[in-house]
Amino acid sequence: MRKLMSLQRYATLVLVAVLTVVCFVVGFWASWAFFFAAFFGALTLIGIRDTQQDRHAVLRNYPLLGHIRFLFEKIRPEIRQYLIESDREEQPFSREQRSLVYQRAKGDEDKRPFGSHERAYEAGYSWLTHSVQPTHFSDTDFRVMIGGPACKQPYNASLYNISAMSFGSLSANAISALNNGARIGGFAHDTGEGGISRYHRDGGGDLIYEIGSGYFGCRNHDGSFNADKFAKQATSDQVKMIELKLSQGAKPGHGGMLPASKITPEIAEARDIPMGEDCVSPAAHSAFSNPTELMEFLGVLRDRSGGKPVGFKLCIGHRREFMCMVKAMLETGIIPDFIVVDGTEGGTGAAPLEFANHVGMPMVEGLTFVHNTLRGAGIRDQVKIGAAGKLVSAFDIARALSLGADWCNSARGYMFSIGCIQAQACHTNHCPVGVATQDPLRQKALNVADKSKRVARFHANTLKALGEMAGAAGLQDPCDFLPYHFMTRRSDGQMTEAADVYSYMPEGFLLDDSPDEHGYKERWARANALSFAPPEAAR
Repeated sequence: MRKLMSLQRYATLVLVAVLTVVCFVVGFWASWAFFFAAFFGALTLIGIRDTQQDRHAVLRNYPLLGHIRFLFEKIRPEIRQYLIESDREEQPFSREQRSLVYQRAKGDEDKRPFGSHERAYEAGYSWLTHSVQPTHFSDTDFRVMIGGPACKQPYNASLYNISAMSFGSLSANAISALNNGARIGGFAHDTGEGGISRYHRDGGGDLIYEIGSGYFGCRNHDGSFNADKFAKQATSDQVKMIELKLSQGAKPGHGGMLPASKITPEIAEARDIPMGEDCVSPAAHSAFSNPTELMEFLGVLRDRSGGKPVGFKLCIGHRREFMCMVKAMLETGIIPDFIVVDGTEGGTGAAPLEFANHVGMPMVEGLTFVHNTLRGAGIRDQVKIGAAGKLVSAFDIARALSLGADWCNSARGYMFSIGCIQAQACHTNHCPVGVATQDPLRQKALNVADKSKRVARFHANTLKALGEMAGAAGLQDPCDFLPYHFMTRRSDGQMTEAADVYSYMPEGFLLDDSPDEHGYKERWARANALSFAPPEAAR
């Protein structure tokens, strides 16, 4: 079957080679055929070169045919407005966004001529306010220290890291390229819930060990959590933080299943699961059932990891449930070192359309709510907040920082940096560039050495751009961005500060008698540290 797939991908090259031979033979009777033999022969040589080069995965997997894509990329400026979509039409990421990542990953020129394509006169247009006294950053390796009072091994993290993507959803070569890039650039790589694979370890980059409801890599045979197996994984020097996944932006509240047919020995090894059986990720965790037990479980993870930073990731759903968690933090005294807010606009894997489009809170609203709730409870200074959800540019990162994030993660941005072309075939095992597939023939086209350098360059150039934006605003650090630095045009033509919509609530306001116009205190009163279930009055 594998050989048949290979033949199908090389069908064009084989056809051209056959035509070369036929025309050459016919040329002995009709000299004009030698011209076509030379033409098809040249194409054959190009196709053979495509299969041997390791710079472009598309050409290696689709010799000759892959050049059509690059041809359209070259001629796009001239024919785009007539034959191809505009820079902003394609979803979920526009051509403009993807091109920015490609340019920064390759180290190409990322500037654009002839002014902005933004429609600054339309409602919804946003901009950063700048200063007449800009600052300059000679060092743009911006970092944040993660670890509260109970943390024994705090981690000095970059402001921009690789978000959770499991080995199994991504190929071995993709994981290797990302992790090697993280090592080169000095930033962190989230493992995703699929466990720590040999490709994570071989890369040597800093890891954030994500634990999902399947407890992959630290599970018993019945799927329950195994603390001893967890300790063996988590105490590795390469693992810098522990992240418990409660939900993800693409499909919050939804589990998943990796069919037995897609499980390879390497995936089984990383996840600690048997071959020949479907791999199920339940929708809910079995290690805890209420907010207090959740905090106690985080305490176990912190203790068994040797005191490394421990936190959780979630996409905000019922806001009262998050307040239940915060109340449990106060009552147990177990406060996580960090919380990652994943927006519903995030997601690299496949999800039901209804979940992808209509379940979960967008990042901006979720981040604002989490930040203000922690401030209201008086523990914001003990908990760092990460943000994820379509953050691929310096403007995206700056806006997230202004709303309360301490650092940002990106999944699809880094996928683009290793060659993803947004074919949206991630769930089919037919990814044309070898990023999201377990097909050894397709993923072989992804050159780890080359792509890892692109990962590091994308990270460095994005932080450099972030430094330039912070400098333009006259700030001393990108973490100094606040909501009032960002403006938005309203439908009535007036300007609105982000601070007017996403303002910071007063420190400790949930614990005093101050008035609350935003409904925080009403939900706080209904939150219960011992149960996620709503009180009878709210049913």
